[in-house]
Amino acid sequence: MDALHPRLLVDRFAAGFEFYDAVLPALFGARLRKGTAAGPYANWDVDDQAILVLFDRAALAATIGTTDLPASTPAAQDRAMFVCQVADVDEGLALCLKHGGILVTEATDRPEWGPGLRTAHLRDPEGHLIELQSY
Repeated sequence: MDALHPRLLVDRFAAGFEFYDAVLPALFGARLRKGTAAGPYANWDVDDQAILVLFDRAALAATIGTTDLPASTPAAQDRAMFVCQVADVDEGLALCLKHGGILVTEATDRPEWGPGLRTAHLRDPEGHLIELQSY
């Protein structure tokens, strides 16, 4: 049973699929369990537990009856972040950028956040904020 996992809603499903399908196996040993770049749903597992699901935003809006609402909001601060613990932040960041990630902050040591903590921040092709971290 998948108790908890992030489900990212995306407008450009193929771009999101290609990004995560390229980086999740290398970063975590994740395998695609279900879905294709055609959408509207895909999920990746590690040890038979979901670690990430992509779902087409329009498909969900149709399901829950919100197609009459705007698909985007004015620019604002982020309200959620996908945090990923990786073996090497610098290598993980380089991999993500190679596959279409957008740099937000370079890899940086953050001792004020925790002993030995190193982080980098980026956005996936859809704009979701991602933090790569290692201790």
